[in-house]
Amino acid sequence: MSIKSYTIQSVISLLLGITLFACDANYKDKQKFSIKDDQPLAIGKQINLKYTDSGRVVSNLISEHLIDHSNKEFPYQEFPQGVEVHFWENDKKSTVTSDYAIRYGKTGLIDLRKNVVLITSDSLILKADQLYWPQTKKWVFTDQSYQIKFKDGSYNDGSRFDSSQDFTAFISRKNTGVQLIEPQQTQEDAK
Repeated sequence: MSIKSYTIQSVISLLLGITLFACDANYKDKQKFSIKDDQPLAIGKQINLKYTDSGRVVSNLISEHLIDHSNKEFPYQEFPQGVEVHFWENDKKSTVTSDYAIRYGKTGLIDLRKNVVLITSDSLILKADQLYWPQTKKWVFTDQSYQIKFKDGSYNDGSRFDSSQDFTAFISRKNTGVQLIEPQQTQEDAK
């Protein structure tokens, strides 16, 4: 075999390899083109998703309708008929429901809208028109009206708050409410 024919075979092999890899990339591009720009990647009905960690169910999402737009440049999943989500942490269950929800894939932000109700494991009840939940930050907030009822009977009505997702750090902007404070015993009362 001469050097000239060896060189030609090498060039042909190289071109064949490039063509195969180019076809793979083209195939993925063609898959994207087969879905119209305004069409979702998938549509789901009667969704019941369970998320597990080390074999334990940590959350359960239930929804009548899911529209998956994860094929978009800014991917998201939309729940136009609402969601019901149950969370378990240390065997304590919390639940959140809303009439509409959307989850943005790149940011992990969940936007709950219309009749949002959150019931925590320690009986805190939050009702809001809208609630944002950036999952990675473990924080919840709203700039809409809300009402929180605590298990001791105190409540807070307002229109904007920020809080840790377990409500141990809570900052309210505009609010009215009733806080129940246990009376402290003074030295004179002790006598």
